[in-house]
Amino acid sequence: MPTQSSCFRGWPSRPDLYLPAALVIALGITQLACGNLKNATTAAPDEAKPPEPALFSVPQEQMARLQVVPVGARTWTAAIQTTGTVDWDADHTTQAITQVNGPISRILVDLGTPVKAGDPLLFVASPDMANAISAYRKARNREVLTKRIVDRMKELLDHGSVALKDVENSEADYNDAMTDVQNSLQALNIFGIDKADIDRAEQQGTAISTELAVRAPIAGVVVQKLVSPGQLIQAGTTVCFMLSDVSTVWVQGHIFDPDLSELHVGAAVDETNPASGKVFHGTLGYVGAFVDPATRTTPVRIVTQNPEGLLKKDMFVEVTVHAGGTRRLLAVPVSAVLRDDKNEPIVYVQAQPGKFAERSVTIGQQQDGMIAILSGLREGENVLADGSLFLQFANSIQ
Repeated sequence: MPTQSSCFRGWPSRPDLYLPAALVIALGITQLACGNLKNATTAAPDEAKPPEPALFSVPQEQMARLQVVPVGARTWTAAIQTTGTVDWDADHTTQAITQVNGPISRILVDLGTPVKAGDPLLFVASPDMANAISAYRKARNREVLTKRIVDRMKELLDHGSVALKDVENSEADYNDAMTDVQNSLQALNIFGIDKADIDRAEQQGTAISTELAVRAPIAGVVVQKLVSPGQLIQAGTTVCFMLSDVSTVWVQGHIFDPDLSELHVGAAVDETNPASGKVFHGTLGYVGAFVDPATRTTPVRIVTQNPEGLLKKDMFVEVTVHAGGTRRLLAVPVSAVLRDDKNEPIVYVQAQPGKFAERSVTIGQQQDGMIAILSGLREGENVLADGSLFLQFANSIQ
């Protein structure tokens, strides 16, 4: 029996009966790698030659467990893979804020309630409402009175009973009264009082309602409810509800620097939720003008159709941006690319039959189980695909 290496004791006759396949490969690779390193320490250094990368040998019986593939060029469709999170469409999302002070008397909607623009959401019992209607009634009374005075003064002027100056004074009073009516009516419009309520406000002698409806500013769904019955709210300050038209949503994504040149606003985008598997379609609406210092990515916004409301805020989706066009790039299987201790991409290149060298590469996008290689490899070189993780493990424990 041949003498064993000092790195490990002898192999059992049937190691696959005792150890998992991954460990068998790793140990076999490590044993030969250690032997190579030991022989290298005894050899005299050659100062004239630059240092060559360390080679990791794989026993012939273990090579059958690994997959070596050639680096080849392929036609690459310009499709960028990334991830994103769902957000409400800010162009169709708004707050419902009351215009008056007072306690909430009634709430008519709840979370998830669909509403149309102008629908009442809640009612506030407010003296501001009573004061506004009272001012409108007084202005209308004065308008009617001054109009009658003008008509009478004109009749008297025709009979020579009054001076022209008196008629002009009465017309000025009438114009002032009409201005007061318009000002008080504007206050009612600001409060969101509809025409039916204004018509009732014109009826003199009827009771003045102190309730004011807070109405939906847009059509959509109630996505946030921020008040409770009886709560005292302040005009222009208290947010009562958040409404959003969820038939469209925004997907907030992030793009790495190598893919930025492929992007353009208006590109078609497909999104998939891993849980449902359903594909949603959108359009790239915005590419950020800055890079996030934490992730070193550029933010993008995708306007996505959501007719069934299946996409929810903060939901995770996988994103494919179809940038358009094709190009020829080198590519290897995704399983061939690993990460070193600095989180940089590496591959194992076959330098000789059964011997591999670690090499740093620059990677691009993924597509159909392949990953683009932008630099670090040449076409026709062979790299380790399935089993590369075992070689990296052997390298780490030697």
